[in-house]
Amino acid sequence: MKTKSNIRVGISIGDMNGIGPEIILKSLQDSRILELFTPVIFANSKMMSFFGNYFKIKLQFHGISSADEAVEGKINVVNVWKENVKVNFGEEDKKIGGYAIKSLKAATQALIKKDIDTLVTAPINKNSIQSNEFNFPGHTDFLAQELKGDSLMFMVSDNIKVGLLTDHVPVKDVSSKINEELISKKVSAIHESLKKDFNVREPKIAVLGINPHSGDGGVIGKEDDEVIKPAIKKFVENGKFVFGPYAADSFFGSKNNANFDAIIAAYHDQGLIPFKTLSFGKGVNFTAGLNRIRTSPDHGTAFDIAGKGIAESSSFTQAIFMGISIFKNRMEYLELTKNPL
Repeated sequence: MKTKSNIRVGISIGDMNGIGPEIILKSLQDSRILELFTPVIFANSKMMSFFGNYFKIKLQFHGISSADEAVEGKINVVNVWKENVKVNFGEEDKKIGGYAIKSLKAATQALIKKDIDTLVTAPINKNSIQSNEFNFPGHTDFLAQELKGDSLMFMVSDNIKVGLLTDHVPVKDVSSKINEELISKKVSAIHESLKKDFNVREPKIAVLGINPHSGDGGVIGKEDDEVIKPAIKKFVENGKFVFGPYAADSFFGSKNNANFDAIIAAYHDQGLIPFKTLSFGKGVNFTAGLNRIRTSPDHGTAFDIAGKGIAESSSFTQAIFMGISIFKNRMEYLELTKNPL
């Protein structure tokens, strides 16, 4: 029987030709962590033993057929497949990508059924995962389909939190994707997440401009004046602390980000370049806005160092504990806000 102190953390294996298996093992090698949570890896117990031997990280794995069989005090491995799989570190391989998706789908179903409390996803390769059965640019879009709510890529660390209006969208299409409805949806998701997932009572949110210098009054584009400002005005009229649009080039250098609980960037690189510069190795990718909790490290498969035993696991470890913290905060929030009658 699961207790509040026995949080089940599901882990999808990611691309096995990348650094995913290594950082998972390194994050679990301290036996004391089993007192804090119960790991449930979605892969194959023989494969996990192979990785343990390869990286000289001796761990004991408890093979199970489904997540609801997970045992406290053990590193549980749900055997998603039975066959042996040949791994070639550093290589892009559609077959390996297929196993990454098998792991992700099994973990997501366990999350939906509440057999696990949170999900941490190891990195995948966006090319290797594409198939007739899986046609998503990444984890976030797939989870948005499978789980309830409006997903939002929310990059978080102890010192900075950055959300995106658009994520995996070509730069040439960014401005056409952004409208008042999208801004309203994304800002609302950030606002709600800050309150229930991070215990921020009155969130202060900054919105970055789409164009250089936020358009310079229309000289360098009209989107900031015609789309972003009216959307922000509606939040202010409803009593929310939402400010902007701010010129992105000077916002982080001036440390203005320290004045806000979260920043919303217009597109991927506008938000992730400063975030990773300030928080690399300590940052976590959290999919906010959904009815279940998913986190991941702030980096990719790192094929160039895969199999060399030198991958840094700090971001993956942080993703595990960030997920646990968010789960606890969300349970507390639900308890405090539920109708006593």
